Amino acid sequence: MTVAAILETKGTEVLTARADQKVSDVLKLLAERRIGAVPVMDGDTVVGVFSERDIIYGLAQDGPPILDRRVDQMMTAPAVTVTRDQTALSALGLITRRRIRHLPVVENGRLIGIVSIGDLVKRRMDGIEREANMLREYIHSS
Repeated sequence: MTVAAILETKGTEVLTARADQKVSDVLKLLAERRIGAVPVMDGDTVVGVFSERDIIYGLAQDGPPILDRRVDQMMTAPAVTVTRDQTALSALGLITRRRIRHLPVVENGRLIGIVSIGDLVKRRMDGIEREANMLREYIHSS
């Protein structure tokens, strides 16, 4: 199972933020779309990921004035990315090791999608369930 297979089922629409946007504007986007993170772009290049965690850490450290900062002052950078041909299991391992929740998918330096820990875990669970059903069928047919 590859990242490309996940993108096929979930789609490739990705909301992004610009590095020069205000934190408050991107916070509104996250809330309106009920998402946890967006890749941060400088032109066509992914330069970071801006997430709920960045906002929480910023508020805890500096309070409400962070809402007037630029996203590139608060984002997690550099962005940890994957390619469409990576396996879902390797992407899940990367998320676990790096303690992150979202991976922009990049091909030839361009953003083509994003996968979350939820996408990867769901795909893994679906695979485990399929294997268990196949084993049950095999056992019952023997």
